Amino acid sequence: MPVSSPRARAPRTARPARAPRPPSAKRVCDTAAALVLLALAAVPLLLAAAAVAATAPGGPLANPFVRTPAAGLGGRPYRRWLLRTDGAAGSWLREHRLQGVPQLLNVVRGQMSLVGPRPDARPEPRGRLLVRPGMTGLWQVSARSDLPWEEMALLDLHYVEHHWLGMDLAILAQTPRAALRTRARASAQATARPPLQAPAQASAQASAQVSAPASAQAATRQRVA
Repeated sequence: MPVSSPRARAPRTARPARAPRPPSAKRVCDTAAALVLLALAAVPLLLAAAAVAATAPGGPLANPFVRTPAAGLGGRPYRRWLLRTDGAAGSWLREHRLQGVPQLLNVVRGQMSLVGPRPDARPEPRGRLLVRPGMTGLWQVSARSDLPWEEMALLDLHYVEHHWLGMDLAILAQTPRAALRTRARASAQATARPPLQAPAQASAQASAQVSAPASAQAATRQRVA
């Protein structure tokens, strides 16, 4: 009885590798613009970092940068580059909204965009993370930059659903004016605050206010008597 030979298996053909998707126009514009801005801001950024290190706690050898955690595209965690603001130079940078310039490094690395949702460590709502967080956005150029988190998240979702290149250019054009408006509002609030009184002066005024009714009562008793 003839023995049947095992069937020869056909060799498996390797599936062709998928070609990587080309970067979007937004990503190309982000990378090109961030590289140009980094080249222009390299020397001022180094000088600002040196000033921050000189005036920050820890002395001239202190690290002028901080890296804060944030949730990026798809919820992927990353760390933002920021200049420290806990010194005289850092306070000036915060007042002029310049402490976030080092985030251009995050844009070049593909972790952020020039325009997008506000960077934050909270991953909710998930719809915010369908695009890269931005150095500026609707939350920055809105009439109020001190919006609560819920309203700011709604602005982010609106951007995610309707963003396009023209919208990004419009937001970038409005960002300097929005930063100046925020600075002017902060200066006006600081000017409107009443000056702080020295502890001794405040104590003397409080004692005078307390003793005034007592003196009036004593004078009234003398007249009655």
